[in-house]
Amino acid sequence: MNSFNSETRKISRRGLLAGGLGLLAAAGAGGGWALDRYVLDHVEVSGASALTATNVVAAEADASGTATATGYTSDTATIAIEKVVTGSGSDQVTYFVADVRVGDATIVRSAFANDQFGENIIADPSQIAASVNAVLAINGDYYGFRDTGIVIRNGVAFRDSGARQGLAFYADGSASLYDETSTTAEKLLAAGVWNTLSFGPGLVENGTVISGIDQVEVDTNFGNHSVQGNQPRTGVGLIDANHLLFIVVDGRSQGYSRGVTMPEFAQIFADRGADVAYNLDGGGSSAMIFQGGLVNNPLGKGQERGTSDILYVAG
Repeated sequence: MNSFNSETRKISRRGLLAGGLGLLAAAGAGGGWALDRYVLDHVEVSGASALTATNVVAAEADASGTATATGYTSDTATIAIEKVVTGSGSDQVTYFVADVRVGDATIVRSAFANDQFGENIIADPSQIAASVNAVLAINGDYYGFRDTGIVIRNGVAFRDSGARQGLAFYADGSASLYDETSTTAEKLLAAGVWNTLSFGPGLVENGTVISGIDQVEVDTNFGNHSVQGNQPRTGVGLIDANHLLFIVVDGRSQGYSRGVTMPEFAQIFADRGADVAYNLDGGGSSAMIFQGGLVNNPLGKGQERGTSDILYVAG
């Protein structure tokens, strides 16, 4: 197993749930609704990867601050990963950039934890990646934390409840930001959409950092009020057709990486030529997996946190 962190440790799902149960218990008897909504599994679709498009809703840095960490080349994809370190001391930022070129847009795919679609179903990103033989993967939008959004994965629509700004990947290798509330999953599929992501906000559009993103709240629901400030972050961008950027920024670890603000994150994408870019679930969920190994160092602790989905490049 390849890994940039030799002391990678796994966090058990049982431990995660125990922490959540303790928090809810502290909230009092009225927290029963939250226990059901945010902790207990709600499987809606099993064997999700077997569905077809006919189904519908149901290395160390050098003096310059960058270093090519590793790479991968096949008949279908070329991947180059860089570790970037900027600043020093309490202002140091460490992040990882995967520059991805594919010959066929449909090898950029999504996978669900336990191959099940629903709420509160989680697994470590490396476990999800291993289950689909992913070459490269990042955590996705944690769709299972909420019951809204348009969720199209690998040409199949699983949810059609528009609520926010989304990102659509098309089978022709293009991508665009869109307003979920102004369309439907059926219309997106008819237009050739292969995958959607529903978190946000959008970071870059037409090659320019989007203004006002430092004021956006992704959700106002339990436990996910704001994504602002210096945070660990995961995002995806598109330079041009079939040329993507997967970027993971570590954070909340003094002396290793403070994390970045939303505008700073957007600027990283813009500086690398992204025409469009989009923010995904971050914090302790931020993870990059390459050939089975954890590339980044989440929260400076070298361990992953369970999530509901990944975005990956198939082998």
